[in-house]
Amino acid sequence: MEDRIRFVAGNISKKRSKVALYVRVSTDGQTTDYQLQELRKIANKNSWQIAQEFIDHGISEAKGRDQRPAFDEMRKGVIRKDFDLIMAWSVDRLGRSLQHLITFLDELYSKKVDLFLHQQGIDTTTPAGKMMFQLSGVFAEFERAMIKERVNAGLARARAQGKKLGRPRVSLDIENKIKELRSSGKGIRRIASELRVGVSTVMRVIDEQ
Repeated sequence: MEDRIRFVAGNISKKRSKVALYVRVSTDGQTTDYQLQELRKIANKNSWQIAQEFIDHGISEAKGRDQRPAFDEMRKGVIRKDFDLIMAWSVDRLGRSLQHLITFLDELYSKKVDLFLHQQGIDTTTPAGKMMFQLSGVFAEFERAMIKERVNAGLARARAQGKKLGRPRVSLDIENKIKELRSSGKGIRRIASELRVGVSTVMRVIDEQ
């Protein structure tokens, strides 16, 4: 790992001294600590000043710019030319489609801001790095499409076999308790907490009354 860091980081111009780190995890149960640790290590080895760290917690890559506040704020920093280089963990941390990725890359180039992707070892200060970035976006988009196709095929197969999809309904006893608590004036979230069921379950039972 140390050799890889030295090799990849060595390809980036030493003039790129002011950098921004961007990390994202798609669920609240995940952590960005390891991603940040590795990116900081590369920056420190090259004496690059970390101007700012941008972190999106529990946000899927499928979310648009307006739903990724840290990413949106970083892009504003690019426009202001606050950074020389953007460092991210992987290409799939940045966008949900090849079009979004290329749009972002064009924004960086228009401001002469470069991009470093740790997992792909991509450095856009070189023509080869720009090409690899585009190819990585193609493969990431293809992988997402394949996963979606497999999920949809599995759901269709389950329906054809007569299987019920979705979360199982709660017992009749729980439904009655929900109705009783609601009639006593308790709020939906309070009922869900007391009976240890989901808020959506409480709302469904109430709506079906």
